[in-house]
Amino acid sequence: MGAARVKMLDGGAFTSPAGFWRKGEDMERHVRFPVPVYLIEVGEERILVDTGLNPSAAADAAGHYEGADSIGFFQLEQELPLVDQVDLDSLTGVILTHLHFDHAGGLALLPDSLPIYVQRREWEAGLDADAVARNFFLPRDYEGVEDWVVLVDGDHDLFGDGSIKLLFTPGHTPGHQSVRVGERLVIGADVTHFAAGLDDHRLPIFGDDLDVQLASAERLRALRDAGADVRPGHDPDVLVPGPVLVD
Repeated sequence: MGAARVKMLDGGAFTSPAGFWRKGEDMERHVRFPVPVYLIEVGEERILVDTGLNPSAAADAAGHYEGADSIGFFQLEQELPLVDQVDLDSLTGVILTHLHFDHAGGLALLPDSLPIYVQRREWEAGLDADAVARNFFLPRDYEGVEDWVVLVDGDHDLFGDGSIKLLFTPGHTPGHQSVRVGERLVIGADVTHFAAGLDDHRLPIFGDDLDVQLASAERLRALRDAGADVRPGHDPDVLVPGPVLVD
């Protein structure tokens, strides 16, 4: 399909106790974490990876997610709306790494009928009340998009040419997936929040299955050690909006 270009967009930010996101950190120390969104351009395809925060949630999280007590742990902010960073009508597809509010919150901004690629296990968990509660999903983020959801089972070559591959990396949530662009880049999403997590295994203190998440981290570490740039989920020392890959 040709050369690929990848750019990180600003999907907002959240501030919360550091100890939630890296085992052993101080719960009294609050950290501002960036929320990355990626635009992949390859051939005629313009694929968005995740959608960032919903602007209404960033303005008033408690009001937007009425009755969702878990959102109280986060202070949300969004300085630059997604619509000001990318022509949403030009997109040809969206990949959701998982259904958490900082990844699926912006779905409501997107044009109807745009294909949304989600792992089947993730989507089914998002419709199950017990799994929703266990994984801190907020169904308002993904209500009303079911007609455009394309379910994926495991690893998947999106266009059949190796340009974009979906990698099944569960654990953080039941159907979490990462995104490989060619051979040089892996968008690891929340397999690890910090780049160092691939080596020190200091994962968040919560997750659907931390043992499975650790196995997913080992998978991404092997790809990194083989030469790929593996992007972490929310590392403030690594994630800066701008070009990530230009072939």
